[in-house]
Amino acid sequence: LSFNLVCVSNATIFKPLGFYIRGFSSLQQNDYYFIFMLVLYICTLLANILIMSIIWFTESLHTPKYIAVFSLAVVDISYSTALIPKSVDIFIFNSRFVFYDPCLTQMFFVHYFSAMESFALSVLAYDRLIAICFPLRSNTLNTNRRMILIVTISWTVPFIVVLSMVSLISRLSFCRSTTVFSAEHGFVYVLACMDTSFNRKLGNWLKTLVALLFPLFFILSTYMIILFIVLKIASTEQRQKAFQTCLSHLLCAFVYYIPIILTYILANLRLITSLDVLTSLLITSVILPPMLNPVIYWFNTEELKVKLLHFFKRNKTFPR
Repeated sequence: LSFNLVCVSNATIFKPLGFYIRGFSSLQQNDYYFIFMLVLYICTLLANILIMSIIWFTESLHTPKYIAVFSLAVVDISYSTALIPKSVDIFIFNSRFVFYDPCLTQMFFVHYFSAMESFALSVLAYDRLIAICFPLRSNTLNTNRRMILIVTISWTVPFIVVLSMVSLISRLSFCRSTTVFSAEHGFVYVLACMDTSFNRKLGNWLKTLVALLFPLFFILSTYMIILFIVLKIASTEQRQKAFQTCLSHLLCAFVYYIPIILTYILANLRLITSLDVLTSLLITSVILPPMLNPVIYWFNTEELKVKLLHFFKRNKTFPR
């Protein structure tokens, strides 16, 4: 592969023309796996576009809770779009050579929306905390304007962190092999022929603290407070109603975090040694939640269930 030379502060930076993606070469019948990914992607688009449309066109759903649900749906579509179409193009249509700038662009969006998935779940946890712990003041504490501000902050923080992480790769020289397992930060920066310790620290900080542990800690802390408050409620019926309002969000959080945590545990215990198998499990664990999230909310949220039934009844046609 050819290299581009760039001078930065009297130092020569060797940038490759692009990277050759070699991932999943050991998986048998890997075409079927990526066709499965494509089917999931189509289902994700349809389900999330439908839930976004219902929220957008139903004025009674213009509340802080559904602003957060709408944000989650946008993140679900964006995350799947950043990951799946390019993966299908690379591994089914064998377009394994990815130019340098498009590679970094895809890297940015995959990591950004991965972090955003956790942040969107955290925003929903905040909404449940206010609704249950401050039921009489929730309308004043958690207004639409305040929720939009919180959602904006939740989009801005990971944007700054991920942009910093990916931008640092452009300061690295690549004078060795440019064959990489996938266009992921951890696989790309290790190919550089210079000190990459800061890239490693920032990458680990993003993936473990910002994108996983901090949101997970916030969600767990939130539900510990909610549990404490709910158990103090005397009425069993009110208790069940409070738990019911949290069920959808809890299921979404479980669906997202548990497979990722289990995959990391399996990897650290060396129970899975094949990088192809490990990566396919990790990818599957992050592409399923965007499809399942709207389904979970439909079946566990009365308002959405009613609006969805009304939507289908209104648009149903009968053959003459």
